[in-house]
Amino acid sequence: MEMPIIEKYIDELLEKSTLDAPAWNIEKALLGLASGWNYIDGCMILAILETYKTTSNEKYLKFADAYVNHRVNEDGSINGYDVNELNIDNVNAGKTLFELYDLTGKEKYRKAIDLIYSQLKIQPRTKEGNFWHKKIYPNQVWLDGLYMGQPFYMEYETKFNHKEHYDDIFNQFTNVVKNMRDEKTGLYYHAYDSSREMFWCNKETGLSENFWLRALGWYSMALLDTLDKCDADENCQRDYDNLKQVFLELIDAMVKYQDESGMWYQVVDKGGIGKNYLETSGSSIMAYSILKGVRLGFLPEKYKEYGLKAFQGICDKYLVTEEGNMSLGGICLVAGLGGPNKRDGSFDYYMSEPIVKDDAKGVGPFLLAYTELRRL
Repeated sequence: MEMPIIEKYIDELLEKSTLDAPAWNIEKALLGLASGWNYIDGCMILAILETYKTTSNEKYLKFADAYVNHRVNEDGSINGYDVNELNIDNVNAGKTLFELYDLTGKEKYRKAIDLIYSQLKIQPRTKEGNFWHKKIYPNQVWLDGLYMGQPFYMEYETKFNHKEHYDDIFNQFTNVVKNMRDEKTGLYYHAYDSSREMFWCNKETGLSENFWLRALGWYSMALLDTLDKCDADENCQRDYDNLKQVFLELIDAMVKYQDESGMWYQVVDKGGIGKNYLETSGSSIMAYSILKGVRLGFLPEKYKEYGLKAFQGICDKYLVTEEGNMSLGGICLVAGLGGPNKRDGSFDYYMSEPIVKDDAKGVGPFLLAYTELRRL
């Protein structure tokens, strides 16, 4: 867990990356495509900006600014981003714009923030009031989407909209607790179909079948980062405190499933069964969420040990040096529900997705967890 080793790994990734072909976007690389505006690169650039904040090393800010600047035009339009795609995943990279606007003062970043916010104004909603995950996934709420959209929504409301829609944000989380939480385990199912029409859902509950680690991780980050961007006052203090309790209860549920290695399994509650494996991205997210939760005072100090154990476990198992180059393995490339591949949310499905190295969905959270270690 030596800090210079972690920074050496990140620096190697940056050196291998170009603005159109980042070394960490394995999905695009496998398809032979240039990277555009997507949540994967958003995760990584956010982590690089946090690294800048904790190291004060200008090279990280320079890279992040160049990367986003390359995609944002002077009028605020964004290459590769279409509001009308109505994909909540594409909101995630917008979080980088707040930080870069503050640091650089580039007015085009402010315009791009407004552009992305305009998507939230027209994003379709379930009957309960939650954003659809995507236009192509009607009536569906995925835990992933809470992370992609809600912290951006909260930061915009706090900074630019006089907190006008705080109630809406809190209500969307309330609906997830009501509709997606398993009372027995305290865990949350990956997705919910409000219409009960999708082949993957339980026709009575609308829920998918399993507890997928990274989705639970995204959700923990959604809670934590939304709370962090909230300016709580007497008008929302009760909702704010309730959301903190939801976060605490989720962490309490998750630590019960933490493996002795410090990591968590791809399907959280089925450790040791079949092909289930200790997975890096979700474990990294949990390390970050726990360590940041302690720092912000949302979790008691004693929880720090869970986060430290998780980070150390990832380093021990998956951070390796091969032929002089470092890599981070054990990362599930992607997992979802429905779509042309008929992803059914079964245990076997989650075991079938490729396991890769150095993908930003693992590296970004790993780096975020590292920044929390630095803050310690």
